[in-house]
Amino acid sequence: QVQLVESGGGLVKPGGSLRLSCVASGFPFSNYWLSWVRQAPGKGLEWVSDIKSGGGSTYYADSVKGRFTISRDNANNTLYLQMNSLEPDDTAVYYCNARAVFGFKMNDYWGQGTQVTVSS
Repeated sequence: QVQLVESGGGLVKPGGSLRLSCVASGFPFSNYWLSWVRQAPGKGLEWVSDIKSGGGSTYYADSVKGRFTISRDNANNTLYLQMNSLEPDDTAVYYCNARAVFGFKMNDYWGQGTQVTVSS
């Protein structure tokens, strides 16, 4: 069974740092494009960052570029998001997403999320 489990969220003051982790199982992790997606209170889902299967290509939303770093450890089926210089607007539930397309078939998996709260 596919599992994605996020961890590392919590309370942090503005300017602080957190590192989120997502541990995956039940699918060929190394072949999947991975993303972090967040949902702020009262808002819809917002894409934060992507990393391709080989780890060499990364993408960031303008709102987090220069502050967040996405990485992956394929040997341990783990996705990371290093978050620095956190701002109150970063407050959200952060979700791990894994997806791959095989011809006309798409697999799209989600974790349960981890809460990040940035407040003084």
